[in-house]
Amino acid sequence: MSVFTHDRRMLEYDVNCTYSDIFCFSTTRHGGHSTGPYTSFNCNYYCGDSRENVLRNRELLLRLLPDGGSCRLIIPHQTHNDHVRLIDEAFLRLHPDEQAAALEGVDALIGHVPGTCLCISTADCIPVLCYDPLRQCMAAIHAGWRGTVSRIVAKTLQTLQSVYGSRPEDLVACIGPGISQAAFEVGDEVYETFRSNGFPMEQLASRIGKWHIDLWEANRLQLLEAGVAASHIETAGICTYHQTEDFFSARRLGIGSGRILSGILLKR
Repeated sequence: MSVFTHDRRMLEYDVNCTYSDIFCFSTTRHGGHSTGPYTSFNCNYYCGDSRENVLRNRELLLRLLPDGGSCRLIIPHQTHNDHVRLIDEAFLRLHPDEQAAALEGVDALIGHVPGTCLCISTADCIPVLCYDPLRQCMAAIHAGWRGTVSRIVAKTLQTLQSVYGSRPEDLVACIGPGISQAAFEVGDEVYETFRSNGFPMEQLASRIGKWHIDLWEANRLQLLEAGVAASHIETAGICTYHQTEDFFSARRLGIGSGRILSGILLKR
């Protein structure tokens, strides 16, 4: 991703995007209404911030997006699992309470409806955004270490294929801001969980006192193994832990702090 700072440093996005029918972004911490550990552009209800501030921040975000703010943000309540939710016309016709229930415990979204923005909340976990320009369908994936071990990226691509007929070789993907290998220190039990699930630890792990695992690369490998071309994958290379002046990091700021949103919008 060619990262570009825009509008009071509130959004980071690919300014050189080849595909004019989509818009991808990750929010920063700047320019919002939240206070304390949520300062200031937190768009997530589920981390303890006030609903009023989150709504005001989401309204700000909508005004920054294409389509004159008329798009719909779809934001699931993630629980570090591998559940994938289809966002289609039938979902959009549901009552808001039914939509909220359908988004409970969901860590990946797929969809194809213009004017919908599929979003994932993170504060060190890895956001992965995918797009199929031939079939104009998209995915937003939350890959924490548990989701990565469960191969949520591979499962989401399989769901794109079964629902839309997407072929991995047609997809483009971006791995957004998240914790780097240097900052992601884990215990032996996490290392062993990756190893026992078949991950190539000689590529992903190094030992500096404790183990350090590269979640960026673990998810890039899932994309490659599924058949996505290496030239179609971009990694932002932004470490949320080391850049907390611009991004939220649960490891550095605590879980009772804000979250960034990474989203992909199919324009109307």
